[in-house]
Amino acid sequence: MAYIQERKDKNGNVISYSIRVFKGYAPDGEQLKPYTATFKPDKNKTARQNEKALNKFVVEFETKCKSGLACDNRQTFAEYAEYVLSLKERSGAKHTTLVRYRDLLKVINKNIGFMKLADIRPQHLNDLYELLSKSGTRRTKDKACCKIDFKSYLKEQRLTQKELSEQSGVPCNTMRAVINGKSVYLSTAEKLCKALDVPVKQLFNVVTDNRPLANKTITEYHRLISTIMAQADKELLIPFNPARKATPPKIKRESVNYFQIEDVERIRNSLEDEPIKFKTMVHLLLITGARRGEILGLKWNCVDWNANRIHICRSILYSSDIGIYEDTTKTEQSDRFITLPLETMELLREYRRWYLLQARMYGDQWHNTGYLFFQEKASNAGKPMHPDTLNDWLSEFSKRYNLPHINPHAFRHTMASILYFNNIDSVSISHRLGHSKISTTTDIYSHIMKEADKQSAECIANVILRPKDKYKQRKAE
Repeated sequence: MAYIQERKDKNGNVISYSIRVFKGYAPDGEQLKPYTATFKPDKNKTARQNEKALNKFVVEFETKCKSGLACDNRQTFAEYAEYVLSLKERSGAKHTTLVRYRDLLKVINKNIGFMKLADIRPQHLNDLYELLSKSGTRRTKDKACCKIDFKSYLKEQRLTQKELSEQSGVPCNTMRAVINGKSVYLSTAEKLCKALDVPVKQLFNVVTDNRPLANKTITEYHRLISTIMAQADKELLIPFNPARKATPPKIKRESVNYFQIEDVERIRNSLEDEPIKFKTMVHLLLITGARRGEILGLKWNCVDWNANRIHICRSILYSSDIGIYEDTTKTEQSDRFITLPLETMELLREYRRWYLLQARMYGDQWHNTGYLFFQEKASNAGKPMHPDTLNDWLSEFSKRYNLPHINPHAFRHTMASILYFNNIDSVSISHRLGHSKISTTTDIYSHIMKEADKQSAECIANVILRPKDKYKQRKAE
């Protein structure tokens, strides 16, 4: 049943009618906002004619509401976006995904958040993408890089990293980034300098980043808008999804970064003199092709000593709002078993002996979490490592031995390339990598597949088409 309310001006004349239709209740029992519409009488018609037109409008609107065809003309994009994110959260979306969505929405809502859902058109979205592609549109334009030996400076001030972290509110891992000479947000530098009671320019060089956003980042904005509008389209709140008709920038897929065999051998040889914890960690990254968080999420009960395999079933991640936390794997298919060579199992046994020795040494300070790779600071001994600790160590490791720049994901690409060049099929590689679809694997490694195919063509030609004596001569050359 529709509820009709008159709206009058100061003189008591009816200027419009507000029509509301009951929408129902949410799963939690809370009453949903009703469907609403507005009818304005025609000044050129008689009262009787307007009354008939109003009744016809109400009947048609109520019919649309009951059949689910009524559009909600009141909700703004920002209001509905918050609702969609709550749906994502209830359905089990990853915490890091939700954090990223909320970060993107800050920019989106600033530009189209005030607009009503039904009013948004492809042109509005194209204007937003064009704006984001211009110089100076980055929200975090100013960065700061420490221009002194910050570690020595803290010693002079008789301050520990932990003490300054507590005084400034800057996380310890960010403190390490400052000490290692990495750029941080200007706001971070300001917090540190405020705690030290010195001007920012005394300790930091401030650099303004006026680069436009990358096409990949703009596409992230587009995908989120598309997700939100698709939900509105699904709930019949809008006539169509404008994001499907918009034109986001094209992304040029870059070739994956992987190590050549010579580099792998140099890395492996250089690891021999390194601490066994990092040696084992890097070894597993290379052999398994697992993600960084998946390796850090390994527990001893994930190691199957009899079958020579490990179970990848969790991941260790970091978020600025909750710190280090454990989560499930990226997708359901990422929960997998990976068979290991005998050499890797022997290294794990050696590492296990060292691990147990460390647990005894820490005594009552040890946190028995069961993670293979743990923090060694007394207060957190046994707890899972911060993911960035591995990146920082690899960066220093590559500098010590004059190796190519190393990041954990490069090992994943390296393992995939080795398998492709040795004619392992995409299905097996996809399973080992834990991709949700085989098409994901073939899309990422299409360039490597082409290179591997060239080698296969040469191999077939050598065996079938070329005489053995010429083949031997070619090999000799």
